[in-house]
Amino acid sequence: MTSYRILAADGVSPKGIALLSESPHFDVQVSGGLKEDELIARIGELDALIVRSQTKVTAKALAAATRLKVIGRAGVGVDNVNVEAATERGIVVMNTPGGNTISTAEHTFSLLLSLARKIPQAHASMVAGKWDRKSFEGTELCGKTLGIVGMGRIGGEVARRAIAFGMNVIAFDPYLVQSRARSLQVELADNLGTLLAQADFITVHMPLTSETNKIIGADAIAKCKKGVRIVNCARGGLVDEAALLAGLQSGQVGGAALDVYEKEPPADDLPFRSLPNVVLTPHLGASTSEAQEGVGIEIAQAISDFLVNGIIANAVNVPSVDLRTLEVLRPYLTLGEKLGRLLAQIAPTRLEKLTIRYTGKVSEGETVPVTRSILKGLLFQTSEVAVNEVNAPRAAQNLGLTVAEMKSTESSDFTDLITVEATKGDARYEVGATIVGVHPRIVRLNGHNLEATPKGVLLIVENKDRPGMIGWIGTLLAKAQINIASMSLSRGETGGNALSVLNLDSMPSPELVKEIEADPGILSVQVAQL
Repeated sequence: MTSYRILAADGVSPKGIALLSESPHFDVQVSGGLKEDELIARIGELDALIVRSQTKVTAKALAAATRLKVIGRAGVGVDNVNVEAATERGIVVMNTPGGNTISTAEHTFSLLLSLARKIPQAHASMVAGKWDRKSFEGTELCGKTLGIVGMGRIGGEVARRAIAFGMNVIAFDPYLVQSRARSLQVELADNLGTLLAQADFITVHMPLTSETNKIIGADAIAKCKKGVRIVNCARGGLVDEAALLAGLQSGQVGGAALDVYEKEPPADDLPFRSLPNVVLTPHLGASTSEAQEGVGIEIAQAISDFLVNGIIANAVNVPSVDLRTLEVLRPYLTLGEKLGRLLAQIAPTRLEKLTIRYTGKVSEGETVPVTRSILKGLLFQTSEVAVNEVNAPRAAQNLGLTVAEMKSTESSDFTDLITVEATKGDARYEVGATIVGVHPRIVRLNGHNLEATPKGVLLIVENKDRPGMIGWIGTLLAKAQINIASMSLSRGETGGNALSVLNLDSMPSPELVKEIEADPGILSVQVAQL
């Protein structure tokens, strides 16, 4: 009988450890949080590692992992695990994506109540021996407007609680469609500014990306109602702390409650500590006994299933399929994610339907993991929880996106062809791809046949078919010191419309894109990074 050595660090739930210890397949060790050098000293003898948030699984530590097969994160985020390095070494990284939804939603609402009724401040006054009722007059939540920025699982749970308290809820999420908003009984804002102008309270529930970093900044705060109260239980960095501090000091912001910070733990001289209208907690969103016990049991079961049966569940870097199928599907999984990411960057937000067609030999096998990879690419920036192959269908469902999968063995111009069509109203966006030998290729884009490599920076230009257009674009790129790695050109009838896809060595500036768009012969310019 094969025996696997597992190390559970960071105080993983005892019930989760017991589940593993009871199996004859596992030799389970338990430790507290490990520093990098301590982890390096032990990781070489491990088959599986389970961590929470304290232990940092770095690339340097993974370089010493000679037999490690799987890393389990007892929680949602995997920020403390170098997923890219793990993937390169063939190590599966799993998490527990749904384990802290209720706990975080409840903590968010606790902070809303604390802000409205000044509960922490009143408690501190009582502890100090005072009886000061006048200083702590609060406000009712009932009848107030709560603005929720980001409507994933946690945002949806916060909305349900707010509605139960009689609040009006307005939500902003560029990926949430109107039908889903109606089912949640929330008003869907067309843009963030609309939400900011109406909300009495604002809470953010989004992943931290380059687009969402400091989404609540100085400009956003200036658009808010005077005296707005702001809550952040999602990710430090979504709220610009400097702008928030200025808003609190000027009175534009009436109060704030923070559970997460741009730097954790925050500095001793964090200025929010001294403000009377601020509530601070030390990243407690998921810190309930139920959540910690639940994620401990969930990750232990996933580790057991993987090591004993080869079943991959809740993985963030590979699809949830058995290993034999994975080897066959791997190139299609990579291609699928790139197709999704391309559509995410060239199609509008709030798509209503996604139709995925598998034609040829690829349709004869298991296509669900490929569909999930496409969704992962399409939705990679849509919720406060990282979208992976496991939770992508649920993320699409939460956003009201209908997904249809169609198969056909009928022959086409290619042995295999994957076509993804995204629609919003009457608008339709299509991309088709295949694998030529071992090389992925985009072979269709919005009605144009071409052959482009789905890699790096793509400059997609649609223009009137006239002499000199490509040379002119190439000249502009050359002036900007941007090299063209390859190019694919497609056109219909002579003098009609043409589509060019250029693979660039670097990202063009917004100013350069605007310069290209300004030419009357240019119909559209889009940039995507794959």
